[in-house]
Amino acid sequence: MEQRNLTRLGRSVSVVGLGAWQLGADWGQVSDDTASAVLGAAVDAGVTFLDTADVYGDGRSEQLIGRFLRERGDAGLTVATKMGRRVPQTPEAYTLENFRAWTDRSRANLGVDRLDLVQLHCPPTAVFADDAVFDALDTLVAEERLAGYGVSVETCDQALTAIARPGVASVQIILNAVRLKPLERVLPAAAAAGVGIIARVPLASGLLSGRYDEQTTFPADDHRTFNRHGEAFDVGETFSGVDFDRGLAVVRRLVPLLGPDRTMAQFALRWIIDQPGVTVVIPGARDADQARLNAAAAKLAPLSEAELAAVRDTYDELVRPQVHDRW
Repeated sequence: MEQRNLTRLGRSVSVVGLGAWQLGADWGQVSDDTASAVLGAAVDAGVTFLDTADVYGDGRSEQLIGRFLRERGDAGLTVATKMGRRVPQTPEAYTLENFRAWTDRSRANLGVDRLDLVQLHCPPTAVFADDAVFDALDTLVAEERLAGYGVSVETCDQALTAIARPGVASVQIILNAVRLKPLERVLPAAAAAGVGIIARVPLASGLLSGRYDEQTTFPADDHRTFNRHGEAFDVGETFSGVDFDRGLAVVRRLVPLLGPDRTMAQFALRWIIDQPGVTVVIPGARDADQARLNAAAAKLAPLSEAELAAVRDTYDELVRPQVHDRW
C-alpha cells in the first residue's frame, strides 16, 4: 500500500488506516473475536496506522489493540491514541499532571512503554491558544512517554491554530465528500508546515457507504441513534452533521459514477486519498470484509477530473448551505 510521511513524527504510514472507535463502543456491539478479525484483516491488507482513543469503550478499544500487538508483534504499526474526553471539558483539565495520568493509562492499555502518537481529543477551543498545554506535551515527549503529539479538532479554525504550533505532528479532522471546507485552507497550511492530516469520519458515519436508505435504523447504543442532534457530543461527528435524508440524496447523485469495479465506500475513500495534503484516512470497519474493502481503495486509480467535479458540484448544491460555515 502507498505510504505517506508523517514528517514531524519521522514515520511513514499507510494511506488507508483503521479507525478503531467502533471496536470500543457507540456503534453497536462488536465482539472481541470480531475486533481481532478486523484488526488482522486490515493489517494483512497493508494497513500500518491504527487510530484509537482512551474514551472508546472507556479503554476497551486500546486494550483490544494492545492484545493484537502482543499476538502479532508491532508489525511496523503506528498506533495513535487520544486523550482528554474522560473528564469535564474545561481548559483547566489540560494539565501536565493529568496528561501524565492519562498517558500512563493508555500505555498500560496498549502494553507499550512509549506511545507512538497522542492527540488531544477535540478539546475546548481555549486549549489551542494555551502555551502551557503544548509545553506540557513537549515535556511528555522529553520524558519518552510518547514519540509525538497531535490534535483532533472539530473546526477548521482550531486546525489552523494547531498547525502553527511547531511541535504538532498531526491534525485529525473530518474530511469527506460532504465536508469539503478543510480543502480551502487547512490542507494547504498543513502541507506547507509538514503537519500530517488524518482524515476521520471519511464515510460520514456510513452515509457514504451506499448501504442505507430511509428505512435504515440503528441500535439504541449506536451514536447514529443517540447523537443525531448532538445530544451526547458535537453533532458534526454523526453523519458529519448532515441531515440523514440529504446524505442519502448525495449518495444517489454519485452512485452512477461508480461503474462495476468500485463500491460507493471505495469511491468516497479514494476521493479523500486524492486530496493534496492528506496523509492517512481512517475508516472504521465492523467486520473483516469491510476492513479489506476499505484498504483496497488505496489500489484504485485516482478519480478523474470529471468525478472530482461531480463531488464538488453535489456538495455545493445539496450540502454546503447546511454545514460549510458551521465547522
